Amino acid sequence: MTTWADSARPPAPDVFERLGRVVLRLFTSVDFAVVQIIALSLLAVIGMTIRQLPGFAFRSEGDYAAAMAALHARYDPAFGKGIVDAMERLQLFHVFSSTWFTVGLAVLVVSIIVCTLDRTPRLWRQSKDIRVVQPDPFYDPELPDRAALSGVGAADVRAALRRQRFGVREAEADGVRYLYGDRHRWTKLATLISHMGLILFLVAAVVTWQLGDEQGLVVAEGDTLTVQPIGTPGLLLVKNYRFEAPGFLETGRAIDFTTDLGVFQNGAEIARKTIRVNEPLEVAGYSFHENGFGAAPELLISDAAGRPLWDGPVPLTDQAAGLPYGTLAVPGRDIGLELLLQRQPDKTGVLLILPYRVTGTGSDGLPIIEEMGGSAVALMAGEAEAPSGLDFSIGVKRFSDYVLLIAKKDPGQGIVWTAFALLIVGLSITFYLPRRRVWARLDTEGELRLVARSDRYVDVEREFGRLLDDLVARRRPTEDARRRVSAGGERPASS
Repeated sequence: MTTWADSARPPAPDVFERLGRVVLRLFTSVDFAVVQIIALSLLAVIGMTIRQLPGFAFRSEGDYAAAMAALHARYDPAFGKGIVDAMERLQLFHVFSSTWFTVGLAVLVVSIIVCTLDRTPRLWRQSKDIRVVQPDPFYDPELPDRAALSGVGAADVRAALRRQRFGVREAEADGVRYLYGDRHRWTKLATLISHMGLILFLVAAVVTWQLGDEQGLVVAEGDTLTVQPIGTPGLLLVKNYRFEAPGFLETGRAIDFTTDLGVFQNGAEIARKTIRVNEPLEVAGYSFHENGFGAAPELLISDAAGRPLWDGPVPLTDQAAGLPYGTLAVPGRDIGLELLLQRQPDKTGVLLILPYRVTGTGSDGLPIIEEMGGSAVALMAGEAEAPSGLDFSIGVKRFSDYVLLIAKKDPGQGIVWTAFALLIVGLSITFYLPRRRVWARLDTEGELRLVARSDRYVDVEREFGRLLDDLVARRRPTEDARRRVSAGGERPASS
């Protein structure tokens, strides 16, 4: 049997409505936002502590395998191959582009947006709605930040409030005069500006991840290299016209180094500049920074008939015993060359060349190398020699250099600066322009009661005391006080 009470009771929400309420409470919860920020911060710490895969590692399977081999060589002795493999599966070697970090950023953006939308109507009402007339218990002088005095008129209160830059409103009810002063009324809405800044920071991170690019480019002097993968529309190429490191050969230390760098697109040079470490070349959305340099001897490897197998520079990007070191696979042969550059006492260079052959692959996946020590040679610039037992000759045409460039495209940079500006503006308004409010009630007998309210960043006692001092200075003796003075010569009593 259905009673009237049962029919008047609102229907119970269905499962989707209950789920929606739970999700809304979750996304509007400050605690949930704090948990998200802590989780993202921990992931960021991992990303900054563990060496990350370089951007070029994702250009091809070969680049990825080579980069992971370097990480295995670095971390396997400390953690073991199994743990390093697990770290790879958990995407800990590319944290900032991982699924975990991306999902976390997306959820945090949604959380901030929902929280902002939820708070906006309340903040708007708090700023817009004003009650000039308050009930009598509100002015009880026993409560904090209250005061009562006499001998002050409505004009005095109005003048004192305006002197402290309050906007003043007035009302009258039952013969009682009410005045209301409000300073920095809309400050609460500044939190929306700060929230927008946080949202834009996260949007910038997503934009940079999706559309940004960062590459390390090793470009030998006189050589060219593509910036993006082959087939990219509007493919950029860089050319190292000339590299200079004054004083390096004499002292072993470069005070300054410069690169005459050109950038080509669709076969045409679109920019050229001599760059330094802090003077990059910016073109086509990319900035090209110098990050380092090293030796790149130019080799000529020829077969027995004199046909070139290799003719060009070989950047020595690694070190062995503190000396420049690198390797080169001889085209058309199953032979590789280990290259070690030494400097003679007369500051001339000599290149030690040790051939080797890959005979297989070990259980750890690394190649098994057979050194061919009997075929080692040492060459200076302009010299050539055929290693013993090999069917090709090796010559050093000259000792050149390479420059390490960082090519970076960051489309989110402008968004970051906008976000930073909004965050600073929002926080500055919140902390330096907090809201102050004063209510005044002047009854028919001339008694004035005051109430002060402000945000927590304000020294209420000091500012309220300053207002009271101003009002006391404006006091005039009351009629009762005047009668006492004329009758007995007494001084007016102060309240």
